[in-house]
Amino acid sequence: MTDKYDILVVDDDAAHRIMLKTLLTSWGYNVIEVEDGDKAVSNVKERPYDLVLMDIRMVNMSGLDALEHIKNYNPAIPVILITAYASIETAVEGIKKGAYDYLQKPLNFDELKIKIERAIEHKKLKEENIDLKKRIKHNQEGPTIIGRSYSMTRLLEMVHQVAPTEATVLITGESGTGKELIAEAIHYWSPRRNGPLVKINCAAITETLLESELFGHEKGAFTGADHRKEGKFRQAEGGTIFLDEISESSLAMQAKLLRAIQDREITRVGGNEVIKVNVRIIAATNKDLVAAIKKGSFREDLFYRLNVVTLYVPPLRDRREDIPLLAEHFLRHFSSKNGKNIRGFTPQAMDKFLKHSWPGNVRELMNTIERAVIFCQRDFIEEGDIYLLSAITEEETLPLTLEKFAGHTSLDELEKEVISATLKKFSGNKSETARRLGITRRTLLLKMKKYGIH
Repeated sequence: MTDKYDILVVDDDAAHRIMLKTLLTSWGYNVIEVEDGDKAVSNVKERPYDLVLMDIRMVNMSGLDALEHIKNYNPAIPVILITAYASIETAVEGIKKGAYDYLQKPLNFDELKIKIERAIEHKKLKEENIDLKKRIKHNQEGPTIIGRSYSMTRLLEMVHQVAPTEATVLITGESGTGKELIAEAIHYWSPRRNGPLVKINCAAITETLLESELFGHEKGAFTGADHRKEGKFRQAEGGTIFLDEISESSLAMQAKLLRAIQDREITRVGGNEVIKVNVRIIAATNKDLVAAIKKGSFREDLFYRLNVVTLYVPPLRDRREDIPLLAEHFLRHFSSKNGKNIRGFTPQAMDKFLKHSWPGNVRELMNTIERAVIFCQRDFIEEGDIYLLSAITEEETLPLTLEKFAGHTSLDELEKEVISATLKKFSGNKSETARRLGITRRTLLLKMKKYGIH
């Protein structure tokens, strides 16, 4: 290990305590050991430990009671409980009181090492996220962008470099990665932040209406044009215009956009007046524009006008270390929105997030956590609360949406429906069904028995 982390070992069994200290020291940790829960509480108040490894059964103060005191004093310290009396009830009670995880005696050393590393990494992620947000959030009005991965750190550095300039920016990346959020950041961290940020999705408006939406129109320019209308370019005067999905505009529309970007001049539909506009232009696309140029569907001259600065937003599968940070951010948001007090995720639930490919990127993660918050009835989101609908099929989409199940009255009915649909998709193959749902085959069989699925 390159970092020396401090671990507090709490156990009234002296031999077991010394064994743990020897083992953890050999793994590179600094270890302090005490024999009871009350001393553990005192030590935590005197020193900022990175992790507490604590037995449940002790004489003066039990591990569960000590856990409660520790979490009240410093909820950021991960606590792993050890018990020789393993039961679901004990584990659930410990998790509810804020334990990161638990182990049962006799200890499996490989499992112990993995859980310690995960707990410390989880703590580091939280701390780095707090530090990152302090560094990148210039003001309260600007967007909060969450990420500690190298690719996101580098992207944010580039955003900060380009934001104060007047350069035209092209943002690329898959759908759902957060291109619009990057555009917002560029605007709010720029000298134009007091001006408007006007957004338009070029794919959401028909070609005949897009020109009017962008440039405005004169009275009588077409049927229904009973008054003059100012377009998005004029609305963005002194600020920024964000042209989302610009690759979906027609070649004729691209020619008119080229003039607006190149000369900062527009003409209303049905008019002759040339109007100067003072706007900064940010465009975004989820398409490969170089390939589109070769196919003849995108103008090369417009590409070079847009491509002054290109920012690439990486897909979520390429920045997995950001998943826990994003998950916790969305959990806080949707818990507050839905009037719930969900404290976090179990390690199994987070593992499920980390193993998923996230074809829908951050937007899919956000929607998944919103569903989990809605259906969760406990203090922590567990593996069974998570339905990764995009993982059910990669070749075709099953009609599994939250709206479809809006009439159901229980989580059990939703779970039964998802399992049945996935089994049907894979012709009853239980191993493949379990893999796609992100659960073990044994868990699947137990759930099938519970719901009477054959």
